[in-house]
Amino acid sequence: MSNKLPFNKEFIEKIAAKYPTPFHLYDEKQIKENIANFKATFDWIEGGFKDFFAVKALPNPRILKIMQEAGWGADCSSLPELLLAEKAGITGENIMFTANNTPLSEMKKADSMGAIINFDDISHVKFFEDNLGHLPKIGCLRYNPGPLKQGNEIIGNPEEAKYGFTREQALETFAYFKSKGIKRFGLHTMVASNEINPDYFIETAEILFDLAAEIFKKVGIEFEFINLGGGIGIPYKPEDQAIDLQKVSNGIKDLYETKLINNGHQPCKIVMECGRYVTGPYGWLITKVKHFKNIYKKYAGVDACMANLMRPGMYGAYHEITVLGKENQEKNKVYDVAGSLCENNDKFAIDRKLPQLEIGDILAIHNTGAHGYAMGFNYNGKLRSAELLLKENQEVELIRRAETVDDYFSTLNF
Repeated sequence: MSNKLPFNKEFIEKIAAKYPTPFHLYDEKQIKENIANFKATFDWIEGGFKDFFAVKALPNPRILKIMQEAGWGADCSSLPELLLAEKAGITGENIMFTANNTPLSEMKKADSMGAIINFDDISHVKFFEDNLGHLPKIGCLRYNPGPLKQGNEIIGNPEEAKYGFTREQALETFAYFKSKGIKRFGLHTMVASNEINPDYFIETAEILFDLAAEIFKKVGIEFEFINLGGGIGIPYKPEDQAIDLQKVSNGIKDLYETKLINNGHQPCKIVMECGRYVTGPYGWLITKVKHFKNIYKKYAGVDACMANLMRPGMYGAYHEITVLGKENQEKNKVYDVAGSLCENNDKFAIDRKLPQLEIGDILAIHNTGAHGYAMGFNYNGKLRSAELLLKENQEVELIRRAETVDDYFSTLNF
């Protein structure tokens, strides 16, 4: 997983002359290479492997089209996400719709598209059946392992999470699905976010395979697919190591064979719903230095703000910063890199060592290819930036224009 910049200062200056900063820039070539590597790592799965790309990570149809062309699906949880997937050519059972306190209208849309409905609560199954007059062709639900699994600091512990079925509820619901004549089944869990410890995902697979084996034995059904969820993290800090995905694959393979195949379960698909791991390292927020402030600390003010990248301000997330054209200069100055929002947490870096900055310097804030633009907002009247795609032929495509004041006012009545 490379974190090498696919551009230099001169290249960005040419782009910024047409598309003013700030903007997010994504690298198509590296995204496609990462998808190919991801696929190859799990090519042992007899039933097949695919990722249902988490649309929430980077909700842009041009990016989703890359997933569609790779044969991957989309993980959706709202009407707009369903429509984005549809516009990118991802339809039918290539969509995993994970309900989460979901309105009936959105369940109806997912059902009409032929999406896999991944139920989040035992009461939702009867709610769906009563209002739509049928159950889905595939009986699928989200499992919450409760005390069997510890969450991480981003997603929290499963016992405290609002998501999923208990073990007892899962057994009851799959028996109900079977009694209703459903012949196809899926099982899902999601208990991590931005986790880079490979053992975490191997342990998750063991918990899910154990449950699948128990359901197979007690209910008498076999699973068409098992969805291990997402949550595979990326190395945000320079000292972080990228996850050993081959170790994850090897560990899952051993469990798949011992827990399922050796106990008589048919080969089934193993799927995931990773977003961050697929696109996260291959996006950058490009912003320019416009002001300095020296009081109790030294501040470098940039033309981006928390509306363009919420993660640092929201939970102190680290994002590496490269000063374009000064890559080889000594990092001997300490700055807080701040935006113009009227909130003191509007900072991309705190006490960060950087080369000496000047007005007009271009900063590339790394790892914004997931949960970057997607988490934006309009507080303080801030307008969200453009999104650009660096294509394989080195041309740049505008895949979302920057918002305007007219956009901001368009829903107002005055």
